[in-house]
Parts: sequence; structure tokens; C-alpha cells
Amino acid sequence: MISRTHTPSIYIRVLLGGYGDALIHGSYDHSQSAPGLALKHALFAWHEASFYGTELDVHQLEGIEAVVLPAEMVLPFFAGLNVLQHVEWVWDDLAQRLIQAAPLLMQRVEAKHYHPSYEAFQSGKLHWTWEEDTLSEEERALLAASEDEDFMNGLRAAFSAAVFAKHYGLPTSAGDLRREYPQLFSDKTNALQGLDERDWLVAIGWKADNAPFRPALQLLEPDEYEEVWRLRLVLQDKADSSAIWPVRLAASGELLGAWPPEWTAHIRQRSLRWLERLLSLLPDDRFNGEPRDLFAEPLEDDIAWRFLTVDAPRLLEAGWHVLLPAWWETASRKKPRLRAKIGSGEGGRTGGSLFGLDSLVDFDWRIAIGDLDLTEAEFAELVARNARLVRFRGQWIPLDPALLAQIRKAMAAVDKRQGLSFQDVLQLHLLGDEGTFVDEAAAEDREAERAERIRLEVELNEHLLKLVGQLTQQAEQPKLASPAGLRAELRPYQQEGYSWLSFLRRFGLGACLADDMGLGKTVQLIAYLLHIQESGAANAEDRPPSLIVCPTSVLGNWQKEISRFAPSLKVMLHYGGKRLNGEDFIREAFEADVVLTSYATCSLDQETLQEIVWTSISLDEAQNIKNAQTKQATVLRSLRARHRITLTGTPIENRLSELWSLYDFMNPGYLGSSRDFNQRFALAVEKDKDEQRITDLQKLIKPFMLRRKKKDPAIQLDLPDKNEMKTYVHLTAEQGALYEQKVNELMEKMQKMEGIERKGAILAALTQLKQLCDHPILITKEALPEAGPPGTPEQSLLDADALIGRSSKLERLLAMVKELREEGDRCLIFTQYIGMGEMLKRIMEQELDEQVLYLNGSTPRAVRDRMIEQFQASAPAQPSPDNPGVFVLSLKAGGVGLNLTAANHVFHFDRWWNPAVENQATDRAYRMGQTRDVQVHKFISLGTLEERIDEMLENKQQLSENVISSSEGWITELSTEELKDLFTLRRDFVG
Repeated sequence: MISRTHTPSIYIRVLLGGYGDALIHGSYDHSQSAPGLALKHALFAWHEASFYGTELDVHQLEGIEAVVLPAEMVLPFFAGLNVLQHVEWVWDDLAQRLIQAAPLLMQRVEAKHYHPSYEAFQSGKLHWTWEEDTLSEEERALLAASEDEDFMNGLRAAFSAAVFAKHYGLPTSAGDLRREYPQLFSDKTNALQGLDERDWLVAIGWKADNAPFRPALQLLEPDEYEEVWRLRLVLQDKADSSAIWPVRLAASGELLGAWPPEWTAHIRQRSLRWLERLLSLLPDDRFNGEPRDLFAEPLEDDIAWRFLTVDAPRLLEAGWHVLLPAWWETASRKKPRLRAKIGSGEGGRTGGSLFGLDSLVDFDWRIAIGDLDLTEAEFAELVARNARLVRFRGQWIPLDPALLAQIRKAMAAVDKRQGLSFQDVLQLHLLGDEGTFVDEAAAEDREAERAERIRLEVELNEHLLKLVGQLTQQAEQPKLASPAGLRAELRPYQQEGYSWLSFLRRFGLGACLADDMGLGKTVQLIAYLLHIQESGAANAEDRPPSLIVCPTSVLGNWQKEISRFAPSLKVMLHYGGKRLNGEDFIREAFEADVVLTSYATCSLDQETLQEIVWTSISLDEAQNIKNAQTKQATVLRSLRARHRITLTGTPIENRLSELWSLYDFMNPGYLGSSRDFNQRFALAVEKDKDEQRITDLQKLIKPFMLRRKKKDPAIQLDLPDKNEMKTYVHLTAEQGALYEQKVNELMEKMQKMEGIERKGAILAALTQLKQLCDHPILITKEALPEAGPPGTPEQSLLDADALIGRSSKLERLLAMVKELREEGDRCLIFTQYIGMGEMLKRIMEQELDEQVLYLNGSTPRAVRDRMIEQFQASAPAQPSPDNPGVFVLSLKAGGVGLNLTAANHVFHFDRWWNPAVENQATDRAYRMGQTRDVQVHKFISLGTLEERIDEMLENKQQLSENVISSSEGWITELSTEELKDLFTLRRDFVG
């Protein structure tokens, strides 16, 4: 403890570390060490920067305590040494040197008399050192290196830290230096090697170069008198860059030549350093250590090429100036381009209009090098010269061997005698050579060559230019009048859609009509079929029928719509146990204009349907083939047709592979193989969110997809409003207990399972938890009592009150349905689970005392049609057995293809993972023909995974519009902790 009875003496010893920080040890005599805490309080009592010593650390060092002073504080502290005056401070030798040197060095810091350390730069670091030429002799002596090299290294590090702290922020920050002196931070430090410190400071821009000229190398191209390349050393006037003074080298290495007299002193002072550095930057195998060889001998073509492409960039990077021929900068910037110029005339080699993406067109090669456009023969002539720099038509042309090899390889890959397919032409026009699909090995080659490879382009003739313009710009397409036999007035956008389908048919190009649900895809296709009938061959044998494939649930709808809008079309229904096969089928089919069948029937009757080359095949609700690997999708791709059409309001539900499946049916091969497409687009878009790939894919699919939305200003549907609202409910105590039990069981399984077994357990738990949110009876598997129809004694067998009380969702739904029925409104109720649908039907019938319709996947087609017709019938305000007001539907069976505009309320009793599926279901009521505002109610159980998933769904509404995927598969990839967070029940929301 410091004595209070006399002036204390403290002996201070200072050690400077290699990073500039100081270890300070104190003692009261030469044997008693001062405690670190007491030393901090005494020595730094007036040191504001360290908050009076409180922020300084104390380290144990060989049994003694030392205070650590950070590097950035060392020089400022000792330069303005402000210590307690009542203490006698006794400094050791190094401390005294530091006290003497610190004020001097801090003056350099304040006045910015410092520069980057060249020695540190060579080792890849940034440090600062003081400028020697601003020091007096006495100051130089004071800072001269002593026998204690460690002290000097620490002093230099402390100076560097002080510079950083004073002028560039924190000691570890370079502030604005990166922008002001980028070469200080370049990872190409080798480019600045071989300089002395002064030249290096000039090269990085720290010091100005006061010489009135700059040395440079100039490459001279052959002239009309001498067909050789030469390189010469020149001096270029800084004030006038056009003033160039050639110089030559004497045997002694001295520069000879004529230049302004005032330059001489600079030249004599620095010329040897220039030459030495020049030799260090150029390859030894060229000059053999003799710099005069560089200028005495002419350069061969390959040496001139190497100088242009390798040596010159390296010299420029190192700060040397290089003067190249004026044409080189432009020529080197313009990479050669290979172009397929389509021959004149219309159509393919058959002489008629193009028919299909496989149609072949004649073309000639054109190769653009610089500003020259070469024919295939002219290109071959240049290549035959075997030179890298060629004068042609009065211009110099660089012939990069690597790019020439790519050109020849690209030309060899296309059989010119066979021609290009229209598919290749279209994709090349849309995307350049990025548009062509290649096998996996070729794709790897492309990635390796991507930085330097040439681009393959296509030059369209007048006919194809017009056709491609029409494909990509709908406004350019011809508009057709409505067919004479159409019993409907088409809206303007429907007229455009029907004309678009007919336009693509002319060229055998498949189409995807992807309008929003309710915009009338059905009537647009019917108009198209009528157009075929009215413009087709008179002989039925020359005009096979069109085939429409749709879900079983909408077969009846298609029959009614065709008979309503196009009574002249003869329809054959191919469905049911009594359907025809073999010759009987073919004979009957050719008597019809349209054959109507279901997806399931197609899979069963593949061989029969393959016997006909259909006039057209149209797939309604085409998302049914979204999985290309299913038998259903495989069978449909195997059918033959002159034109293929897909109708869907959701071209993408979950992932991009669904889009590929649609296009591979419409235009086989257009998007490459499934593997190519996955590598090129699906992974880049779904995983990496690659914006360029999204743009490329949109360009490719746009010509063959027409998608309009209800909200598009041009549609002008004048539909009533659609109001969506969420209804949040609590779980009952029973539901909460069962929910937690299921979550705990899952968490226990996760500790033991992995791989496919783990994923299966997660998906099973997902289903159970969602069912629990609906009603516990779906998990407990209790059987519902059999009951009779509404109004009968048997109906009372169902204890509705007991069932309703076990589910808050059910209780809330019943209250809302009762209220809307009292107002005379009608509703649709969607659920995923058959057991829930049956329960809803039974309870609603008992509580409302009216008939409730229920449609699921097992409902026979005839019964479905009768239900839909019964529900759609105009109804009085008061319900009756013939006019039911509640329709319960399975989401899968009732979510697509139905027109149920009699309802103006839609309930989603349980949530689906995909917003597109829910919107499809909603659009059963919100579509053309709806005259009232539609209320959409989405039920969500608070505190459960339903609420968590809903939050995620909110962020996925733009899914298909941005061509991005979503599915529930991501949940199976979550870690156990993430699953626990997703599933765990929040008890405050349990009743």
C-alpha cells in the first residue's frame, strides 16, 4: 500500500510488445512490487482515455502484476505524460526513451508526416512508419535503432496504432483508405514488387511523381514497308500524351535518344531502376537477361500476341504504361460471335408454314470478329493462315486460338446439312446460346469456358422475325372473329385467348391457357374447338376428333357447357363400365367432334386412345399431371395429337418440376430433359433464388403460356368484392392435452429415428395434429352413431351438443353458418378429412334442420352432377329440401372445376399447405356469374402449428407468380429443436 506519511517513490519498468502494446510494472523499491490495481489508480489517475485507468487490464507475468496499455494509447499517454505530482516516479531506461520519443512521434501523427510501410506491405499487412526526411539529425539519432530491436519494433507498432486511431477510426479499421488508395489493399501485391520504397509510394499514389514524363513500352504493328511487329521503349510527356520520344539502349544499359533537356537529370537518376524493374516484370524466356534484345529484334506473330494478351496486362497492373495499337482496345473488348443466319423464304424445308418445334430451317454461318462480318468460307480462310493477328480488308483482326476452337466446336456440333430446328431458333433468339439445352457433360464444359466463351446467336429472316414477334407479343397476333356456331358473347380477353390458341395451332405449338379460375377457360376452349370444326375438312375421315381429358368430377360440367355454348359440336363421352373399346371406339369417335374422358379412364384405355392421331388433346385441370413420373402423366404424353393444350389456373402449385411436366406434354423436349431442367432452373430458382434464372425461365415459357388474373385492369370483370378474414379459435382442454401428448411422442421418436423413417414420422404427426385442431374424434377414432335423414326420429341418435363442445372450431362454424342461413345466404365448407366432412354433414343437418350436401372423392359422377345442379338452382330465402344452402366438400374432390356461384360464403375449416390450392377452392364461388360479395373465412387454432403455418403462408402468396416453389417437405428437413419450436403448443391459448 502507498504510504501517506511521505512522498512515495514508484519505480516504473515498461516493456513494449510486438503489436505496440505496453506492459507496465511498478515497484516501491527494487524488491516490493506494486499491486496492479494500485498502480492503475496512481499512474493513470489523470488519463481520461482509459477512464482514469479503470478500463485497463492487469496481467500476471512471472508472479508480478503488470498493467496493459493498448497500442493506440501508448504514444499519446507518454507524449503528454500527466501523472500525480505528489508521487516520485522513477523510470527505467526504456521508459525514459519512450518518454523522449513519444512527443516527437505524436507530432508526426498530428502533422500526417507518415506513410505506409513498404516492408509490411510486402508481407501482406498495412502498417505506418514515420517520414525520415522530416526529422532533424538530433531526432534521427533519438529514433535510431538501438541494440534493443524488440523495443524499436514495438515503437513502430505503437506509432502505426496511433495513426490508425487518430486518422482512420479504430486501430483495426482502414476507414476511407480502400477508396483513396485501393492498391494498398489489392490482392495482386506481386504487381508492385521490384520497386524501392519511393517508387512504390508513387505507384500506389501516396507520393506524387515529379518527373515531367513517364516511361512506356510501345507496340508497333507492321506497316506497308515491313511486315513485322516491333516493341520500343519511349518517354511520354505527361502534359501532352501525344508527344512521344523513342529511346534505345546502349550496351552499357544507358538510355540514348533525343528528349527535352530538362528531362535529362530525371532520366540519369532513375533509368537504371526502370530497366531493372522492367526485366523483373517480363518473362525470362523472352529476353535472356539482355534488355536490348527486347527492342533490337522484330517480334514473331506469336510473341506479339503474347505481349498483347499477357505481358501488357501484367505491365499495366504493375503501374507501367503500355501504348498499344489504337484498334486493339476495341478488338479485344469485342469477343467473336457465331451467328446462324436463317435462309430467306417462309417455313421449313417443305416449303410450307412451320409446323411444330421440330421443323427444320436452312441457315448459313456468320462469324463476327470485331467490326467484320465473315462468311463461313472467309472464316476458314483466316483460320488457315495459322496466325493470331491478321490484316483483313484493311483491318487488323485478333484470332484468339481458344475462341477459334470454341467457334469450330460449336459449328461442328450442328449438322448444317440437317438444319436447325425451330425450337433451337426460338430458344437462341430468346436467350442466346443460354437457351439451348445440352447434356450434363456439355453443361460442365460450358461452365469451364463461361468466362471467355463465344456466344451463339441467331439472325432471323423476315418471316421468322414476324412469327417470333407474334409469339412473344400477344398484341401482334391476328385476332379471329368468334365462330359462327358459338352461342355466347366472348369478352375481349376471351376473344384474345381463343385467337391465341388458334394461332399456336397453325404452327403446331402447344399452349397453356393459365387464366385465373373463373375467367372462362372452358368457353375459350369451346370457341377453339368450334373454329376447328368450321375451318376443317368436310370429310370426317380426314378430320379426327379432339380429345378433352378432365377430372371425373367435371365430366358432366363439360357436357353441359359444350351443349350450351356449341350445340353443333357432337360430343362422345368415353367413361364408365359400358364404354367402347377397339374398333367400335374408333368408329364411334370419328363420328364425333369431341371425345370427353377422365384422367383415370385414360390410364386404363391407353392402347385404345393411342390408335388415333387426335386433332387436339386438351387437359383440363392440367395440374393433374404435375408429377411427370406417374403412370397418368406418362400415358398422356404417349398419346398422339396435332396440337396439345393444357388448361390450369395453377401452373405451379409446389415446385418447378410441375411446370416442366406441363411443358413436356405440350411441347415435348422444349425445356430439355427433366434432369437438365432441374440442374439449370429448379435448383437455381428454388434453392438459390437466382433472379437471372427466373428471368430466363420466364422468357422461355412466355410464348406458350397465357395467364390473366381477375385483378388485371384489362380484364374488367366487374366482379363483386372478395373479402378474406381469419377466424381464430382456442383448443378445448381435451384437444390441448391430446395435442401435447402427440408432440411429446414425436419428440421422443426424433431422438431414435433418422432418414426416411424420421420423415415419415413427421408427416404422420403433421396430419394428426391438424386433425386434432379440427376435432379430437378424428384421433380417438370414436364411431359416430348411425342416424337417419333430417326430420326423422333416427336423426336424434347423434348427440350433437357433446360433439360440438369438444371442438371450438366446430362450435364457431356452426354459429356462423346458422347466422348466414338466417340471412338466406349459402356457403361452401372445405375440409381435407373425410371423417370431418361426414361429421359436419351430420351435425349441420341436425342443427339446421335442413339437407346438407357432402361431396368427396368417392361420390359417383352422376350424384356429383345432381348435387351441383341442386345447389346452383335459384333458391328462395327460406331453405327447402330441394334447395340446400350448405355444401360440404372435400378439398381434393371439390376444389377444382366446379361452378358453385350460388354460395357467397366460403369456409376453410382446416388449412392447406399451399395458398394456390385454397384459392382454387375459393374460386368455386368467386368467379364469373357471382353477383354478390364473397366472404372467405379461414379457421385457425391459436397456439398450434396452424397459426405458425399461417404466418408462413402469408409470405408465400407470390409463389407461382415469381416461379418459386413451396411444399410441406421442408418441415421434414427441420432439426429436432426447430420441429419442437414449430409444433409445441402455447398453453395460454387452450380453453
